[in-house]
Amino acid sequence: MSDKPIKVVLAKPGLDGHDQGAKVVARAMIDAGFDVHYTGLRQSPEQVRDAALAHDADVIALSSMAGAHLDFCTRLKPLLEAAGLADRLWVIGGNLPAADHDALRALGFVGVFPVGTPLQATCDFLHRHAPRRDAPVVPAEVVR
Repeated sequence: MSDKPIKVVLAKPGLDGHDQGAKVVARAMIDAGFDVHYTGLRQSPEQVRDAALAHDADVIALSSMAGAHLDFCTRLKPLLEAAGLADRLWVIGGNLPAADHDALRALGFVGVFPVGTPLQATCDFLHRHAPRRDAPVVPAEVVR
Protein backbone atom coordinates (compact mmCIF):
# COMPACT_ATOMS: atom_id res chain seq x y z
CA MET A 1 0.00 0.00 0.00
CA SER A 2 1.16 3.50 -0.75
CA ASP A 3 2.37 5.90 1.92
CA LYS A 4 0.69 8.82 0.17
CA PRO A 5 -2.23 10.25 2.15
CA ILE A 6 -5.76 9.92 0.84
CA LYS A 7 -6.77 13.23 -0.77
CA VAL A 8 -10.12 14.65 0.30
CA VAL A 9 -11.93 17.65 -1.15
CA LEU A 10 -14.50 18.82 1.41
CA ALA A 11 -17.08 21.28 0.10
CA LYS A 12 -20.01 23.29 1.43
CA PRO A 13 -22.69 23.18 -1.28
CA GLY A 14 -25.05 25.88 -2.39
CA LEU A 15 -26.18 28.66 -0.11
CA ASP A 16 -25.32 26.74 3.06
CA GLY A 17 -23.62 29.26 5.35
CA HIS A 18 -22.92 26.98 8.32
CA ASP A 19 -19.36 25.70 8.17
CA GLN A 20 -18.27 25.20 11.78
CA GLY A 21 -19.05 21.47 11.56
CA ALA A 22 -17.21 21.14 8.26
CA LYS A 23 -14.14 22.74 9.82
CA VAL A 24 -14.28 20.28 12.74
CA VAL A 25 -14.61 17.36 10.30
CA ALA A 26 -11.71 18.69 8.20
CA ARG A 27 -9.52 18.95 11.30
CA ALA A 28 -10.41 15.38 12.34
CA MET A 29 -9.55 14.13 8.84
CA ILE A 30 -6.21 15.94 8.89
CA ASP A 31 -5.46 14.47 12.33
CA ALA A 32 -6.32 11.02 10.92
CA GLY A 33 -3.72 11.45 8.16
CA PHE A 34 -5.81 12.64 5.22
CA ASP A 35 -4.69 15.39 2.84
CA VAL A 36 -7.72 17.70 3.06
CA HIS A 37 -8.65 20.64 0.87
CA TYR A 38 -11.61 22.57 2.30
CA THR A 39 -13.28 24.65 -0.42
CA GLY A 40 -15.11 27.06 1.85
CA LEU A 41 -18.73 28.18 1.72
CA ARG A 42 -21.28 28.47 -1.06
CA GLN A 43 -19.84 26.16 -3.68
CA SER A 44 -21.64 25.41 -6.94
CA PRO A 45 -21.63 21.90 -8.39
CA GLU A 46 -19.15 23.11 -11.01
CA GLN A 47 -16.83 24.48 -8.33
CA VAL A 48 -16.93 21.16 -6.44
CA ARG A 49 -16.09 19.28 -9.65
CA ASP A 50 -13.28 21.70 -10.46
CA ALA A 51 -11.80 21.44 -6.96
CA ALA A 52 -11.90 17.64 -7.12
CA LEU A 53 -10.06 17.73 -10.45
CA ALA A 54 -7.55 20.38 -9.35
CA HIS A 55 -6.63 18.49 -6.19
CA ASP A 56 -6.83 15.00 -7.75
CA ALA A 57 -9.23 13.98 -4.96
CA ASP A 58 -9.65 10.37 -3.90
CA VAL A 59 -12.69 11.42 -1.86
CA ILE A 60 -15.28 14.06 -2.71
CA ALA A 61 -17.04 15.05 0.50
CA LEU A 62 -19.95 17.41 1.00
CA SER A 63 -21.13 18.98 4.25
CA SER A 64 -24.73 20.14 3.99
CA MET A 65 -26.83 21.79 6.65
CA ALA A 66 -29.26 23.77 4.47
CA GLY A 67 -31.65 21.05 3.28
CA ALA A 68 -30.84 21.30 -0.44
CA HIS A 69 -28.62 18.21 -0.50
CA LEU A 70 -30.76 16.10 -2.88
CA ASP A 71 -31.03 18.83 -5.51
CA PHE A 72 -27.33 19.64 -5.23
CA CYS A 73 -26.22 16.01 -5.44
CA THR A 74 -28.53 15.40 -8.39
CA ARG A 75 -26.84 18.29 -10.22
CA LEU A 76 -23.34 17.26 -9.13
CA LYS A 77 -23.48 13.58 -10.11
CA PRO A 78 -23.42 14.03 -13.94
CA LEU A 79 -20.66 16.63 -13.62
CA LEU A 80 -18.48 14.25 -11.63
CA GLU A 81 -19.19 11.39 -14.03
CA ALA A 82 -18.43 13.50 -17.12
CA ALA A 83 -15.16 14.63 -15.53
CA GLY A 84 -14.01 11.03 -15.00
CA LEU A 85 -14.53 11.15 -11.24
CA ALA A 86 -17.01 8.29 -10.94
CA ASP A 87 -14.31 6.04 -9.52
CA ARG A 88 -13.73 8.34 -6.51
CA LEU A 89 -15.47 7.92 -3.19
CA TRP A 90 -18.40 10.32 -2.83
CA VAL A 91 -19.64 11.04 0.70
CA ILE A 92 -21.95 13.53 2.37
CA GLY A 93 -22.57 14.57 5.94
CA GLY A 94 -24.72 17.02 7.80
CA ASN A 95 -28.41 17.64 8.35
CA LEU A 96 -29.58 14.65 6.31
CA PRO A 97 -33.02 13.24 7.15
CA ALA A 98 -33.14 9.44 7.25
CA ALA A 99 -35.77 9.52 4.51
CA ASP A 100 -33.12 10.92 2.12
CA HIS A 101 -30.31 8.43 2.81
CA ASP A 102 -31.34 5.85 0.21
CA ALA A 103 -31.77 8.54 -2.46
CA LEU A 104 -28.30 9.91 -1.70
CA ARG A 105 -26.79 6.42 -1.94
CA ALA A 106 -28.65 5.83 -5.23
CA LEU A 107 -26.98 9.00 -6.56
CA GLY A 108 -23.58 7.48 -5.74
CA PHE A 109 -22.89 8.98 -2.31
CA VAL A 110 -21.71 5.76 -0.69
CA GLY A 111 -21.07 7.32 2.71
CA VAL A 112 -23.96 9.17 4.32
CA PHE A 113 -23.14 10.70 7.71
CA PRO A 114 -25.98 12.46 9.53
CA VAL A 115 -25.35 14.99 12.29
CA GLY A 116 -24.00 13.16 15.33
CA THR A 117 -21.92 10.60 13.44
CA PRO A 118 -18.70 10.11 15.44
CA LEU A 119 -15.71 11.69 13.70
CA GLN A 120 -13.71 8.48 14.13
CA ALA A 121 -16.44 6.48 12.37
CA THR A 122 -16.31 8.86 9.41
CA CYS A 123 -12.51 8.67 9.19
CA ASP A 124 -12.56 4.88 9.52
CA PHE A 125 -15.10 4.65 6.69
CA LEU A 126 -12.91 6.79 4.44
CA HIS A 127 -9.83 4.70 5.21
CA ARG A 128 -11.74 1.52 4.36
CA HIS A 129 -13.50 2.72 1.21
CA ALA A 130 -11.37 5.37 -0.47
CA PRO A 131 -9.86 4.18 -3.74
CA ARG A 132 -6.08 3.99 -3.70
CA ARG A 133 -5.34 5.00 -7.27
CA ASP A 134 -1.65 5.52 -6.47
CA ALA A 135 -1.18 1.96 -5.21
CA PRO A 136 1.02 -0.23 -7.41
CA VAL A 137 -0.80 -2.53 -9.80
CA VAL A 138 -0.17 -6.18 -9.00
CA PRO A 139 0.03 -8.39 -12.11
CA ALA A 140 -2.83 -10.90 -12.26
CA GLU A 141 -0.49 -13.91 -12.31
CA VAL A 142 0.97 -12.91 -8.93
CA VAL A 143 -2.42 -12.70 -7.20
CA ARG A 144 -3.26 -15.98 -5.46
